Amino acid sequence: MPTKKINITDKLTMGGDSPFVLIAGPCVIESEEHTLHLAASIKASADELSIPFVFKASFDKANRTSLASYRGPGLEEGLRILHRVKEEYHLPLLSDVSEQGQVERAAEVLDIIQIPAFLCRQTDLILAVARSGKVVNVKKGQFLAPWDVGQIINKVVSTGNEKVMITERGTSFGYNNLVVDMKSLSILKGFGYPVIFDVTHSLQLPGGRGDFSGGRAEFIEPLARAGLAIGIDGLFMEVHDDPSEALSDGTNVLKLELLPQILPKLKEIDRVVKGF
Repeated sequence: MPTKKINITDKLTMGGDSPFVLIAGPCVIESEEHTLHLAASIKASADELSIPFVFKASFDKANRTSLASYRGPGLEEGLRILHRVKEEYHLPLLSDVSEQGQVERAAEVLDIIQIPAFLCRQTDLILAVARSGKVVNVKKGQFLAPWDVGQIINKVVSTGNEKVMITERGTSFGYNNLVVDMKSLSILKGFGYPVIFDVTHSLQLPGGRGDFSGGRAEFIEPLARAGLAIGIDGLFMEVHDDPSEALSDGTNVLKLELLPQILPKLKEIDRVVKGF
């Protein structure tokens, strides 16, 4: 059953029978130049295939394994860089907030405000984001059953904002490991709101390398194909031009040069499933 259509911008719709939306970018803003380079490069690959694209990058990764881990440039500098991405490439923007005090400022720049997975039950934060009037993307916590997501959706829509999306990003499987239950994507679709599959975070090995997380990037393409075969509304993936030098999540991001190779396959699966 098709999910509810929501307008991310005046020109971009997600859900219903619409083609999947690609949500992609680096895990964290590393520098202004690097962010602009990735935005332009990913946009070129998406535009070539007419795939709708939302640029994502975090300005502050509050949830890091180690105190020494790089968190990003912070709220003001990060939003300044993201605003430049919007101005130069006319791209919708997604980033996450971890505190209520960040919401008002973030809403001035972002089109989609994301609730991080570990904060998906934080009622006051969810309500603050929902009241901003922006599209709300909630990452389903690694600890949460898919059928419990209905309570999160209820919190968002209680404010009168029905522009909510739910993102699957894997489920804890023992220690330092995640597994993707593909049934979860179908269960989430049953709530009637757009469903996104975060394929790269689903391949993370949280804390798996002691002071930082590991990952299994070699499985990005097969899992992305599987998610689109179920009929998801959006595909979330982190992309980096040099994963070995990435300041966050380097072991589970997609290498930029591989993106043009896999996007045609993903678009074709989406076309067949949705009957374009």
